[in-house]
Amino acid sequence: MEMYGIKYSQPKVVLLQDTGIGVAEAAARTCYDSFENSENEVIKHIETNMPEAEECSAINSIEDSTLLSDLAWTYFHHSILEHANLSFLIRGTSRGVLQEHARHRIQAISVRSTRYTMSSVINAFVASKHGGDREFFIDKILNFDMFVTTDKEYNRVEIGAMYDKLEYQSKKVEDFYDMAVAKSSLPLLEALNTNPQALFEALEAGKKKKNVGDAFKHIITDNVKVDMVVTFNLRSLKNYFTLRDSGAAYFQIRWLAQEMMRSTPSKYLDLIIKKKL
Repeated sequence: MEMYGIKYSQPKVVLLQDTGIGVAEAAARTCYDSFENSENEVIKHIETNMPEAEECSAINSIEDSTLLSDLAWTYFHHSILEHANLSFLIRGTSRGVLQEHARHRIQAISVRSTRYTMSSVINAFVASKHGGDREFFIDKILNFDMFVTTDKEYNRVEIGAMYDKLEYQSKKVEDFYDMAVAKSSLPLLEALNTNPQALFEALEAGKKKKNVGDAFKHIITDNVKVDMVVTFNLRSLKNYFTLRDSGAAYFQIRWLAQEMMRSTPSKYLDLIIKKKL
């Protein structure tokens, strides 16, 4: 998809798990002491009985609840929605979207870490400094598919800027290679000094430098892809969809919100998204 003259890839989303709406109904019935009014027999039963494992499973399998619908859309008692949780696996969104996500306080979020996952980028730079050149680095990084932008020439500009930052840093820091590669790989720099491809492959096969991203986070931009797992309770997901499926939202997080909505079962959407007439 193209925005502002730049082409972008779309994020991918899978719903990893959902806890069901049954516990939310049980919570609501507890508030109003109205178990006997439920259309779900297992909810009626727990008015006077502590549920056993089989009944808990049945509660988690509930697909509809008139009470939850009334509370969500007539009485706006949304706190009971906090008892339902959904977890999404997200791939191919950007670090810019990650910053936007961080503004939604009530979520659990685990993100692909640049601290531990930048070895290949740094290995490509080190190899380019030993028998290669700037173009070797750019061509190598292009194959990593690490940006949400898909325009090859634009990405070459992005990667060139990464190279320039690393080149500047390498001239300012005496122990650059000690920061860049594991101690056991340092002899490779001399042994393969004139063969950048062989050096890159050897560095990739060797031990990874611990926390290599700590020294090099500055080289990447909001354009870099990230993968993450996010878990929302249903009330927070309602807030997220309301804000991020809006035309006023940042376009990349709007795309992500729309993909998350497509991955969300209707039994949840019916409680948090107003149906268009």
